Amino acid sequence: MKNIIYIFLFAVLNGASCEKEHEVIRSFCYWKTDLNFEKEEDSLIRELDVKHLYVRFFDVDWNPYAKEPLPVASIRNTSLNESNPEITPSIFITNEVVLQANTKQLDSLASRIAQRVKQIGENINQSKADKIANSIVYPKDYYKQKDFKRLNYDSIKAIELAKLKVDFKEILIDCDWTEKSKKNYFYLLQQIKKGFPTSKIAATIRLWQYKFAEKAGVPPVDKGLLMCYNLTKPDDFKTKNSIGTSDELAQYITHSNYKLKLDIALPLYSWAVVFRGNQFKGILSDYDQLRNDSIKLKKVSDSKYVLQDDVLVSQTYLRNGDEIRIEKISEDELEKMISIIKDKIKIDNQTKITFFSFDKKYINDYGTQNIANYYARF
Repeated sequence: MKNIIYIFLFAVLNGASCEKEHEVIRSFCYWKTDLNFEKEEDSLIRELDVKHLYVRFFDVDWNPYAKEPLPVASIRNTSLNESNPEITPSIFITNEVVLQANTKQLDSLASRIAQRVKQIGENINQSKADKIANSIVYPKDYYKQKDFKRLNYDSIKAIELAKLKVDFKEILIDCDWTEKSKKNYFYLLQQIKKGFPTSKIAATIRLWQYKFAEKAGVPPVDKGLLMCYNLTKPDDFKTKNSIGTSDELAQYITHSNYKLKLDIALPLYSWAVVFRGNQFKGILSDYDQLRNDSIKLKKVSDSKYVLQDDVLVSQTYLRNGDEIRIEKISEDELEKMISIIKDKIKIDNQTKITFFSFDKKYINDYGTQNIANYYARF
């Protein structure tokens, strides 16, 4: 009888200790052209205990006139406030680039990517040093001090800047490559690695690339970021939710033998897709005011609405009769998606769980407590 009790107690205690074996790295994607954190953004970072950000540094597109790949749309302001999450530079490369470029152009592109990442990293350090120097030269309530002596700002900034190095632990390359472009893309990734000898190189993995890994190929990188959203095209009138559904996700995550360690990206945004006569007319990201207007917007189903008047929304002119599909992943759907991912993909304390995207509008819409719970579910 005693042996049975001991066995029972051991099972209970062992189960309790294994209930939560790890804490994932809390992350967000930051996909704006300005990295400019104010107090509210800092507060959200701290409240959610976010340790990491994927920050879009720039895109690379094919220039049809120069007939070469060119970096475009570089991030401008690079000012973080008091929060200090680890940053992974993220570079989006269009599939057209790796379809059209030759080997020489890809070699040159890899070199230019390394140079531009370093330049933006230096800009970030300049901003950090500036804030530190200001806090030293102008301490809190310095104007109340009778014998206050101001230090030399330029000297202090130079000292602080010398302490900072451009040393990113990881670089993320984002490209929706195809069977036709994979040879060039994988070659480009190998060349990019040479420009970052001390950094890990990660690549985004679309769901079709995960499911059909033999056909798509596995990129020659250190790890992957599995993009668990944008499962269908928003311009399809018959689509229920182009951002994604748990049923669609389950159709792609069908195995657990992908050959790269994977981090996970999930959607945390919403938008309104506009159709006129069943024809796609565009996407609205700022639609809250319109959604709350029950006179001009008639609800016809859970996610579909019909305009009852001509309106102007954020410089977009909409007409009476336009159909609007509002897309957002519900809390219940997110919970189901997390369960599907956990069932097939190994999650540990080195796994980054990232939400797209860091925007106080979306974060406040979902609620910080709900988001914290999503992280905890992993």
